[in-house]
Amino acid sequence: MSNGAKTAIAIAIAVALFYGGWRVLLHKSSLVPAIVTPQTDVHQEFSDALGARIYRATHEPHGNRSARPRLIALTFDDGPYPIYTPMLLDMLHDLNVPATFFLIGDDAMQWPELTRRIEAGGEEIGDHTLTHPDLDLETPDRVRMEILRGRDVLWALSHDPAVRLYMRPPHGRYTERTLQIAQALGYDVVLWTDDSGDWRTVSVAALQRHLLAHATAPEIVLLHSGKLATIEALPEVVAHFKRAGYRFVTVGELLQSVATADLNHPLRRAV
Repeated sequence: MSNGAKTAIAIAIAVALFYGGWRVLLHKSSLVPAIVTPQTDVHQEFSDALGARIYRATHEPHGNRSARPRLIALTFDDGPYPIYTPMLLDMLHDLNVPATFFLIGDDAMQWPELTRRIEAGGEEIGDHTLTHPDLDLETPDRVRMEILRGRDVLWALSHDPAVRLYMRPPHGRYTERTLQIAQALGYDVVLWTDDSGDWRTVSVAALQRHLLAHATAPEIVLLHSGKLATIEALPEVVAHFKRAGYRFVTVGELLQSVATADLNHPLRRAV
């Protein structure tokens, strides 16, 4: 190979590396943690600062990824709702599958009997704030109030310890300060490894295809309580995951079984 050809190849490699590195510095990492514990360094995990971006771009999880357990937690946001939530609970009972419900305090007050039924059926209840605002647009005092008042309402109705342990920001919107407030209140902020997209109007078949194509181990799936297509999609989805060796658990059970790093760096699995 001539010197000119070697030089051309070296230049091409240098340009590719430079371009890739520049993209890393300009853009956020695609990795968004599924769990933020009170011990998580949220600046390092979420900040746009250069040092934090470099950390996320270069960080590799430790441990044997192939050994990560096939555990899946179905999580349902919003509500409860007077029609769809009972239908969903009946479906989960028929499938013998537990789930975690992130309930809105105001809705729980409006339908207290449904909130109690969720707990009585063995499902888990987490805090989804009092009024479901965009927490990234709220003042720190308002964020704190939304979390605490949502917690107090759900605790009075259900006495599920999970309402004091797990919260999810509405619409998945937050800032570093939002997460720090939740941490200071002792919460694990529960996000997800897969957003099913059922908050949009999607068909049953499309929802099933998505959930099966995006499976990870371990897995936290974002779903919504007030969607008929979600309820109708569950039997086939649950059957596929069970045949693939998955066990369905609540968020609390999942966090007792796996390390935070396993959830924040899940392994893609075929289902």
